[in-house]
Amino acid sequence: MKFLDQAKVYVRSGDGGAGSVSFRREKFIEFGGPDGGDGGRGGDVWAEAVEGLNTLIDYRYQQHFKAKTGVHGMGRNMTGAKGGDVMLKVPVGTQIFAKDNETLICDLTVAGQRFLLAKGGNGGFGNQHFKTSTNQAPRRANPGLPGEEMWIWLRLKLIADAGLVGLPNAGKSTFLATVTTAKPKIADYPFTTLHPGLGVARIDAREFVIADIPGLIEGAHEGVGIGDRFLGHVERTRVLLHLVSAQEDNPAKAYRTIRGELEAYGHGLVEKPEVLALSQVDTLDEEARKKKAAALKKAAGRAPLLLSAATGEGVEAVLRALIKVVEDARQDDAEKVAAVDSRWQSGE
Repeated sequence: MKFLDQAKVYVRSGDGGAGSVSFRREKFIEFGGPDGGDGGRGGDVWAEAVEGLNTLIDYRYQQHFKAKTGVHGMGRNMTGAKGGDVMLKVPVGTQIFAKDNETLICDLTVAGQRFLLAKGGNGGFGNQHFKTSTNQAPRRANPGLPGEEMWIWLRLKLIADAGLVGLPNAGKSTFLATVTTAKPKIADYPFTTLHPGLGVARIDAREFVIADIPGLIEGAHEGVGIGDRFLGHVERTRVLLHLVSAQEDNPAKAYRTIRGELEAYGHGLVEKPEVLALSQVDTLDEEARKKKAAALKKAAGRAPLLLSAATGEGVEAVLRALIKVVEDARQDDAEKVAAVDSRWQSGE
């Protein structure tokens, strides 16, 4: 399946049905009067977050979504039926923006969450509504109100607990393939990862979700390389795993490059908790390991973990460091929810 994390679509709710002009025609009712029914309301356009989707690829092949018009009113005071709704099913983590691609309309972060994008037009009144003491036989009815229409942007930000960042060929995909059942493309050339990937890691009977994104290079925030457009997929993570390859001639510079790109991107990424690891250490002898780890420690201000996804060295230590941050964050979230519930129940 192809990956698509942004799409522009047109939505239009249904027009309301027109009211009816009708009069009673029963044989023995001399002055029957008006009995025109109201028109039905037009269909609505909804967005719903559903499980089982991780891409917006469906919206590449269909960009226009229009709800049905309400059924017109009829005689004998029969109101027209409501027009059929349209439901846009999107992956969990989808944000919906207005046409300017900046104004946020809604953020669907929980499966089953819905949002009304465009409300259908109200149906028109039938002539029974216009009967008065001085006008016993009105011959007018209202047309239905028009529906709403707009262009919107769908933007997917994957929901994950931990995010992998680093330069191309830092070993991110190898790590993801080692600790999860994901099968990302792995090769010995840069930018083998062209779109984000997700995997579920397990350590000490605990699970958490890891997101891998294409590698960053210097100037990514200006569009160099693949750019920084995929950084949005690690915005929601609780912790970042920053991998610096042991094959880098200057690991300190590699570390500062990625930190600079995170800072330039903004959105709070540079403030997120970070687990730092020197990856691919199986390619170095003991002396070279110490030298590069010391250089990285000096640049980051803390000692990096030593990691080799290929041999399994340090993998458990990295997973335990990640799950600790993830579980601490989950605990904080649970306490905040409990505090809100407590205040609500006490009426504060």
